[in-house]
Amino acid sequence: MKQKSNISVPDLSGRRAVVTGGSDGMGLQMAARLAEAGADLTLPVRNRSKGQAAVSSILQRSPGARVELGEMDLSSLDSIAAFGRTMQQAGKPIHILINNAGVMTPPDRRTTSDGFELQFGTNHLGHFALTAHLFPLLRAGGARVTSQLSVAAARGSINWGDLNWERSYRGMEAYQQSKIAFGLFGLELDRRSQAHGWGLSSNISHPGVAPTSLLAAREELGRAQPTGGRRLIRILSRLGVTGTVESAGLPALAAATAKEAQGGQFWGPSGFQHLAGAPGLQRLYTPLEDLDQARRIWATSEELTGVSFPAESQSRVQ
Repeated sequence: MKQKSNISVPDLSGRRAVVTGGSDGMGLQMAARLAEAGADLTLPVRNRSKGQAAVSSILQRSPGARVELGEMDLSSLDSIAAFGRTMQQAGKPIHILINNAGVMTPPDRRTTSDGFELQFGTNHLGHFALTAHLFPLLRAGGARVTSQLSVAAARGSINWGDLNWERSYRGMEAYQQSKIAFGLFGLELDRRSQAHGWGLSSNISHPGVAPTSLLAAREELGRAQPTGGRRLIRILSRLGVTGTVESAGLPALAAATAKEAQGGQFWGPSGFQHLAGAPGLQRLYTPLEDLDQARRIWATSEELTGVSFPAESQSRVQ
């Protein structure tokens, strides 16, 4: 039996939202809901034609929506920095940032333009750098930052001896590492905001399991056909065992917009095995509980990306 889940999104008129990975799948579903609620929406995209199709889709659903595209490749630190400069030049505070984009298990090891293993470099380091570059605007908006993880982060570890998997590439383990690192960052961001008076909050979410484009055929990942796992997930989704593309984005949407959502929380589906169902609070995955690991990945990420967050309170953007 197919599960039905939905949430109410509060009025977001006058609030600016930025969503990565918002040009298709659950990211597009989240973006459409934010725009429908009145948010001024910015979608940073790598593929402009795909982004324009997403904008058209949103406007068909909400003709009065305010949505704009930005150019950004999350696998390029230069591109992320350029997008950050464009946003800062515009000077508009950001109230919601959903770090949703990601790549999953290329069959062979691939790297970003900066030489990082693709999943670690995109899923974690790219979003770390993006959040840092947008930091003044996030402070100005008293933003809520929501970072999208995966059920894969429930197990695994960070391969400190070979962060970029140069000696022995194992796609799923590298994916787990990227999401664990990303989750540690999302939680540490909230702790540091509280400690330093940054005035923003940060939480994390996961979508459960759904037939999104992560495991679809993707030429840029060297995957000519959808994985067997995606075909199975599609069948389970139709049976209601796992979620849908529409339901998968609801935990992040709730984490980013619900009045009861707070910094440091972990949101995900509340159904069987947290595969699907209505959004709710989750027990933190064991790999995300280690504060020393969180501080270490923060320092390592600053070193690798060359960007940093201030240690002390700074003036807000006017």
